[in-house]
Formats: sequence, structure tokens, C-alpha cells
Amino acid sequence: MFNTMEINLVRKNDKYNFEAQNPAGEIVNLDAKPEIGGEGKGFRPMEMLLVGLGGCSGIDVVNVLKKQKEPLDDIKINIKADRREEETPAIFKTISIHFDLYGSLNPQKVERALALTFDKYCSVSKILEQSATINFTYNIHP
Repeated sequence: MFNTMEINLVRKNDKYNFEAQNPAGEIVNLDAKPEIGGEGKGFRPMEMLLVGLGGCSGIDVVNVLKKQKEPLDDIKINIKADRREEETPAIFKTISIHFDLYGSLNPQKVERALALTFDKYCSVSKILEQSATINFTYNIHP
């Protein structure tokens, strides 16, 4: 069984700015890097992959912690990635994702949630780990 997704993109100017829209009407703007003529009117496509990784892993961590009945008050995610600039295409080499978790959380349950996220649930990380090393770290802030 397949779950079909659809995204439509429309070019917004005579350069590299595109508007992407999902069936619910949500919009994301994309643009190329300035070095090739981009105008900074949106995310670059490779940034969107990192947005997808952050969203996917964040949703999964929150979901697992909720199922564990952990009192998560807030979560912040920072992602840094290095690309293989000497290659074409310049795919990701390493991706580091850091979670700041807020609440009176059990460290063992947080570690379990993160392990399940990256080992089992986050489909974006499973795609990206085919070509990049993904590392995660976390801090718990009571």
C-alpha cells in the first residue's frame, strides 16, 4: 500500500524563486543561493531537507514522550550540516541535530525516545542516512 503525496510548485519570478503548496494550502517559498542569482526569497532546497529532518524527528520525539507520559513543556531543535562541496551534486556528509528539551523529564525515557526516533520512526532521517552520517545530542532543561 502506498501513501501518495502531492506538492505543486509555481515559479514566482524570472529568476529562481518558487512557491510550493501542499493540498491543504500551506505555502513554502524556495530560492537559489545568491552565488547563482538567488534573491533570498525563500529556503534553499537543501535547507528544506534539514527542515524536514527537524520536523520529522521533532514530531516523533514529542509523540514518543507523550506516549511515555513524560511532562515535555517545550522542545527546540538546532541542525547543522556539512556538504560535500568538492562533489557534484554537493550532498550532505554529516548532519548534527541537537534537541533542547524542557520539563521534568526522565533522561532514560528521553534517550529511548530519541533512539526510537532515529532507529525506527523518522522516515526523513532514514532517507538522509543513506548518504550522510547523522548525529544527535540533547540537553534537558528542568
